[in-house]
Amino acid sequence: MTGLLIGAVFGAVFVIVNAGDPLDTVTATLLRVVACVAAVSVMVMWFRTARRERPAPREARRNMFSRAYLAVVAAEAVLLFGGLRVLAALGHPEQANVAWVAFVVGVHFIALAPVWKDRSIAVPGVVLTVLGVAGLVLAATAAVAWVPFVSGVLSGVVLLGGSVTFGRRAMTAETTGTARRTGDVLSPSS
Repeated sequence: MTGLLIGAVFGAVFVIVNAGDPLDTVTATLLRVVACVAAVSVMVMWFRTARRERPAPREARRNMFSRAYLAVVAAEAVLLFGGLRVLAALGHPEQANVAWVAFVVGVHFIALAPVWKDRSIAVPGVVLTVLGVAGLVLAATAAVAWVPFVSGVLSGVVLLGGSVTFGRRAMTAETTGTARRTGDVLSPSS
């Protein structure tokens, strides 16, 4: 759930920062509100599960933050900040920055999938990478104003949608698992 919370927070930031022109004010505001509600819902799920979960064994925590993980994060930082400087030096429009961020974050998820032995995180990675590339392409066209929406808002929607979906699945599985262990019967409304 902590990974989902981090994804939801970054997803909300992507939407809040990038929902603006050329979108009309009402649409931009609605997107920001929905992003905040989605992030808060994941935060609530995180708190609910954190109260019931036992701390992960030391070995599991060590495997999650292994040397391979640290190498991926270090490469991400170098690519992120180095790439932004290169884009600026090459005279790319400022809108290309969000496309680069989406691209690097997407590649980071793809690289972490084998490290964590979890293919499911490669899915948002591929989508964010594609949205980043699409934004970089758009940045070189007359449609440059749409880069923040394509690479920023849509990337945020992907992160938020995945976080909410997998958070709800985790909560449902936990509730169902608890019911099976205790022999309780859940009503359809639970």
